[in-house]
Amino acid sequence: MNEQKKRNKKDPSQMRHGYTTGACATAMTKAALQALVSGKVPDEVTIYLPVGQYATFKVTAFEVSDDEVMCETIKDAGDDPDATHQARIQSTVRYSKEEGIHLDGGVGVGRVTKAGLPVPVGQAAINPVPRKMICGVVQETIEKYLLNCGIEVVISVPDGEEIAEKTLNGRLGIIGGISILGTRGTVVPFSSSAYMASIVQAINVAKESGCEHLVITTGGRSEKFAMKQYPHLPEEAFIEMGDFVGFTLKNIARKKIPRVSLVGMMGKFSKVAQGVMMVHSKSAPISFEFLAGIANKVGVDEAKQREILQANTASQVGEMLQGNEAFFAALCKNCCYYALNHMNTDIKVSTTLYAMNGDCLGKAENIDKLDEDDWYRG
Repeated sequence: MNEQKKRNKKDPSQMRHGYTTGACATAMTKAALQALVSGKVPDEVTIYLPVGQYATFKVTAFEVSDDEVMCETIKDAGDDPDATHQARIQSTVRYSKEEGIHLDGGVGVGRVTKAGLPVPVGQAAINPVPRKMICGVVQETIEKYLLNCGIEVVISVPDGEEIAEKTLNGRLGIIGGISILGTRGTVVPFSSSAYMASIVQAINVAKESGCEHLVITTGGRSEKFAMKQYPHLPEEAFIEMGDFVGFTLKNIARKKIPRVSLVGMMGKFSKVAQGVMMVHSKSAPISFEFLAGIANKVGVDEAKQREILQANTASQVGEMLQGNEAFFAALCKNCCYYALNHMNTDIKVSTTLYAMNGDCLGKAENIDKLDEDDWYRG
């Protein structure tokens, strides 16, 4: 079964790229404008993307009335597991007596309610690059047809509110639907840059919301444990960093947040404890020699140390030593020391380790100085 899964798994270089919601919205704006001016809805339109290439989008549905046109396309995210894959992206355009380009969001496009995002509070969640792209195709049409009136554009996503429930939009203060996103125009499958951008955005929102204590986790399960551990903190304070520990810590340091807590499980945090700041399984293997060294440091007997060296997973080591407070405290302190060293700023760092079932294995709290005598380097 495992071999079959390996054979079926696609090579990232062979994965099919898709298009952003911003690119889809831009294309449908161009199509609707073309129909408004010429009286004929095109079957497809081609736009130039920020990444430096042309892309053609089909018009899959449209509505025409006396004074406005709506064109729709189905978003294709390629092989990326995007929540907006297959979403209906619509643009409705009409003439306006007021000169200029008037862009807004309609049904299913969220509205910004918290500071810290690249769009001001109160505006539709259409990010700067898509705004520029949409306004660009409108301006081209105004100049091409010598229009002497304004143009209103409303971007809608009929199922956007439902789709947004699968995203972090609510936590970021984007209410009522999805965001219209994209800096390249294309979607790169499993893109690290997209995930890192979402981390930066979450930190910015937390800072602007007044959070002075952030809790960073490696995934949904550890975040659930963290929220139980810190029930007094607002939702914005919790940030899923995935594998990007060092990147997240550096961005927290730049924002001068005074306190950060790392919450996670043995697999990834045993790597952080030895100074690994990118904890993807491919970037660094688990060092059982290191874990045995920590055990030796706190006085675990030699027989147990030999068992650690023969373990298959870090979780298994956690099970072996569950209840040994000294071992887990040392591991958590090491995570704090390496985090402090990485950030190189005044900040208090805490680390809590959980077992897969939610049992707290150990913690170290409010470490704000490096202790060379206590810091185990392996």
